[in-house]
Amino acid sequence: MIFEDLDLSIDVLDAVYDMHFEECTPIQEKCIPQILDGHDVLGIAQTGTGKTAAYLLPIITLLQEEPHPKDSVNCLIMAPTRELAQQIDKALQGFAYYTDIKGVAVYGGNDGIRFEQEKKSLKTGADIIIATPGRLLTHMDLGNVDLSKTTYLILDEADRMLDMGFSEDIFKIVKFLPKKRQTILFSATMPAKIEDLAKTIMHHPVLEKIAVAKPAENINQHVYFCREQDKLAVVNHIFSFYAPKSVIIFAAKKSGVKELNMMLKRNGFNVDAMHSDLEQSQRDDVMLRFKAGKIDVLVATDIVARGIDIDNISMVINYDTPHDPEDYVHRIGRTARAGRKGESFTLVNEKDVRALQNIERLLEKKIEHCALPDGLKEPDFTSVESNASYKKKKGRFHGNKKGKYFKGRKPQHNNPKNK
Repeated sequence: MIFEDLDLSIDVLDAVYDMHFEECTPIQEKCIPQILDGHDVLGIAQTGTGKTAAYLLPIITLLQEEPHPKDSVNCLIMAPTRELAQQIDKALQGFAYYTDIKGVAVYGGNDGIRFEQEKKSLKTGADIIIATPGRLLTHMDLGNVDLSKTTYLILDEADRMLDMGFSEDIFKIVKFLPKKRQTILFSATMPAKIEDLAKTIMHHPVLEKIAVAKPAENINQHVYFCREQDKLAVVNHIFSFYAPKSVIIFAAKKSGVKELNMMLKRNGFNVDAMHSDLEQSQRDDVMLRFKAGKIDVLVATDIVARGIDIDNISMVINYDTPHDPEDYVHRIGRTARAGRKGESFTLVNEKDVRALQNIERLLEKKIEHCALPDGLKEPDFTSVESNASYKKKKGRFHGNKKGKYFKGRKPQHNNPKNK
């Protein structure tokens, strides 16, 4: 379906085509008509499927075509992180370019001047507010914002907001919104807590679900089975085969990000970290330098990395195995964009095998098992009850396309040293 087939405003369509968008993604095709018809919508689709446009385009159209008070907040968009709020704000500026719809982004980590600018914009009224829950509550507590006339509420990456502990903040904010409103909720996954949230704040929502996409075929996926204390040695080994350039390493916690960043620096790598303890200006600086190629390796958590939108990532390393298979797809999907090839490596210890099994179940294939460098021992899987299927293989953990198991080997795909 093309955007002209939808009942979007002419101004919105002009902006869409200026941005070289022509065909709708599946989530846009399903959600845009439902939002335009006034339904509450619960959209389940992974990041990178066009969710931002799926709600911004119809909301801008509705704000253009229906009379709304100019001195109040007409639409509230909540996002889990500063990076995502900035990304939404940037998209809004593009999609609303030919309209008089104005938006303001409200998020923490800024200086006093930025806070005062937010305060002024909120007090004079804004068509659309894009906010992180904590920062918005601060403004609400100070009486800087009135949500009593807000018509539209959008929660983007709602599963992440709940994972980050924003549930109570969300309910506090919703209490200040009119009961008669249109609510739109987007999430990458559909756990019970999302169903409960939808039942609490939505009115007979229409469920639109897009199946999780498989990773691009041009991503060479590898697994190393290794002990926790050997992970750094494995990363050094990988970098001996592949020049570390435009690489993202995912760690589970910010403490792990800090530690790994420090250790890689000691080993002479051009590396920096992204974590929530950094000021916003520091995070912006890190991202600008990484995009410009002044940083070769970026260590980050999933939550911070949600704002990373770079096309030329050459490699993704899962230093900590993601326990949600969809997080795995999201992580490695950062590489091999725009038709390029990419590499992904996942480091799996004794406690992570069940998570790997779930990932492979989603992928419907085994991931190639690479041999450890000399001197390192594989984990003792016999001590892990959940790894029964692996114990029987005696180290032959993964299969090729014919289903036959083989011993691990060194990574060979796209290895510049082999050319």
